[in-house]
Amino acid sequence: MDQPGPIPRTSTAGALRGRLTVPVLAFGGILMAVMQTVVVPLLPDLPRLTGASAGTVSWMVTATLLSGAVLTPVLGRAGDMYGKRRVLTAALALMTVGSVICALSSDIVVLIAARALQGAAASVVPLSISILRDELPPERRGSAVALMSSTVGIGAALGLPLAALVVQYADWHTMFWLTGALGALGVTAVWWAVRESPVRQPGRFDVLGALGLAAGLVCLLLGVSQGGQWGWGSARVVGLFLGAVVVLALWWWQQLRTEGPLVDLRLVSRPRVGLSHVAALLTGFAFYANSLVTAQLVQAPEATGYGLGLSIVETGLCLLPGGVTMLVFSPLSARISAARGPRITLALGAAVIACGYAVRIADSRDLWMIILGATVVATGTTLAYSALPTLILRAVPAEQTASANGVNVLMRTIGQATSSAAVAAVLVHHTSPVGGAPVPTLHGYLLAFGMAGAVALAASAAALTIPGDPATGGTRRARGRTRDPRDEALEGA
Repeated sequence: MDQPGPIPRTSTAGALRGRLTVPVLAFGGILMAVMQTVVVPLLPDLPRLTGASAGTVSWMVTATLLSGAVLTPVLGRAGDMYGKRRVLTAALALMTVGSVICALSSDIVVLIAARALQGAAASVVPLSISILRDELPPERRGSAVALMSSTVGIGAALGLPLAALVVQYADWHTMFWLTGALGALGVTAVWWAVRESPVRQPGRFDVLGALGLAAGLVCLLLGVSQGGQWGWGSARVVGLFLGAVVVLALWWWQQLRTEGPLVDLRLVSRPRVGLSHVAALLTGFAFYANSLVTAQLVQAPEATGYGLGLSIVETGLCLLPGGVTMLVFSPLSARISAARGPRITLALGAAVIACGYAVRIADSRDLWMIILGATVVATGTTLAYSALPTLILRAVPAEQTASANGVNVLMRTIGQATSSAAVAAVLVHHTSPVGGAPVPTLHGYLLAFGMAGAVALAASAAALTIPGDPATGGTRRARGRTRDPRDEALEGA
């Protein structure tokens, strides 16, 4: 069924808001990524600042991961039903409230709860991409979606050095006051500049499905993120994985039998959608290893023979070129997708990620080669992450874009969590004593690069198995399905 196109904005104020829609949404995506990153430089000092153990402090990262994974598909579905701008504004508001609470407290329990609130911001990107599909004309949509997808890497690259500078030269609460102020600005800008999308999917919200998905994901991701600390064979971790299997199996059964499910599993089971989610999981795994390993490697002491002994600020600056590259290459990704189809862009991006890890394996001692390899990985990530939402937009009805993109972002999150656990396991098993403390060896880092590169090649292969998209005359056109005329116009562009 054809979906309504963007409604013209006739007034001067309306025209200005139309021009600001993409920058405002991109600002929200960058802000979300910055929020997720800014706590990293604080982690070594938080036990002293809060009086909590290092294990307890790590929950400031884990809580955000868990809540973001749970809330992303839930808020995506809510956006399709009740209004995408309304839910997007609520997500940014929760992130802002979390920042203010962190700025006002030094109690670790309060800080962890506030960081869990901030996890709602993980839904900003899928909601924004859905708004862009509904609001923008075809000739602007491709590049805008590519830019929105790249904000994750851009914000992460900006957030680390910014947070390190604040922590080094100011009280650590200042960082949260700053993100809180930026969050308030983002909420105001979205409410003023972004119009509510008229595309809705009416129905009754699946509360039972939301609770079941939340329980299953918490068991799965908690086991993955804490397995290295608790022991992969421990009763807690094994119990969490068994619980995840049982709960998610029951959830799957319930979703197939519910009218108006939280996640349309029949839609997910279509090859064009399901394989896109598989590619998202593998790409998330491959991409995340770059940030994890690079940060540790360049900060390793020079006594290791390979480490550069850089500070956290210098480490952030090493990752900054990758963020700039993501900003520059996002328009190129849109052009490749328009000319060759998003699955080719995705396969190419994953292959470029693998090439970046090949550079890292070839030389991880010289700083310029480390930056080059990390930047190549960032370039591939831009191509891949920009293509994923375009694949989803072309494969699902307009009224389900927020929830479908939410599931796609969820798969990236699961990939990133798995990558973190796998990299940690590799580095823990390849250490040598330096100054009386175990430090990962260069061989361990190279193994991590090789593992991530192999997963990137698997993501490229998965992308090539996705059935041909409409832009290349694939299966959807051959079967005579009705197409969105805006997609046809985009292909012409």
